[in-house]
Amino acid sequence: MAPYAFRLALQSLIREKWINLLSILTIASGLLVISVTLFAAYNIDAATRRLPEKFSMILYLEDNTPQDRLESIMTALRKKRAVSSVRFISKDEAIKELRGLLKNSNYVFEGLDENPLPDSIEVKLKKEAVTAEAVKKISEEAQTIKGIKEVDYGEKFLAAIHSVRSGVTTIGIVLIAIISAGIIFVCYSTVKILFYRRSDEIETFKLLGATKTFIRLPFLIEGGIIGASGGLATLLGVMMFYYIVIARLSAAIPLLSTLLFPRTVFLSLPLIGLFLGITGAAIAIGRLRY
Repeated sequence: MAPYAFRLALQSLIREKWINLLSILTIASGLLVISVTLFAAYNIDAATRRLPEKFSMILYLEDNTPQDRLESIMTALRKKRAVSSVRFISKDEAIKELRGLLKNSNYVFEGLDENPLPDSIEVKLKKEAVTAEAVKKISEEAQTIKGIKEVDYGEKFLAAIHSVRSGVTTIGIVLIAIISAGIIFVCYSTVKILFYRRSDEIETFKLLGATKTFIRLPFLIEGGIIGASGGLATLLGVMMFYYIVIARLSAAIPLLSTLLFPRTVFLSLPLIGLFLGITGAAIAIGRLRY
């Protein structure tokens, strides 16, 4: 039954080529929007995940903190499970680093009779511990340690990173859901049109005693082929765009070379199209009465 159903599906695809071609192009357009969304979300997520690797907290010490108190503070910090490394930065080292950063703005230091910077401790956290809630908790615990005057960890910056990540993820999921529903509707409408165009042929099959499965199977195959074809067209378009446009422009615009191409995700586009096509066809056939 399956080979015959497959042959009927191919015949229908060829006979109604313009309707099917329009459906394939529409599906390809929808999957292209999904691909762009995934590409943007993937790169934004990858960029925000790399930022915690450079994240650090600065703990400013009270003036004239004795050596034994300093060692006690550093030992207490190292014992924390979330802490990756601890480094003492003397006020002289801090002013030296600041002068290096502002080497083109030496006028800032004119008139300074003494070093205004305090001694400090730089605390780097493990990557998995860099979350707004965890860092805030560690900051509050550090402020209770005797000898620490102030804690600076860029609270707004850290919150912004997580807001961007969660916002992009949410928008991406909503957009993908809407476009996927649209693709299913396209396949649903196409199969429904093809069904009514073959109503006389279906009546003949019914008179010959054909089962519902026999009648439905070619339409499911058609929906799957239309969806998979749209996915394949999108895959070819995405790969051409990335390797021809972005690869060439990266020499002139170095920032483009940092973009990541999720090959595994994009290679599954034909399968995604196949699934959406069969889903739309199944819904269309399930709602028909014959």
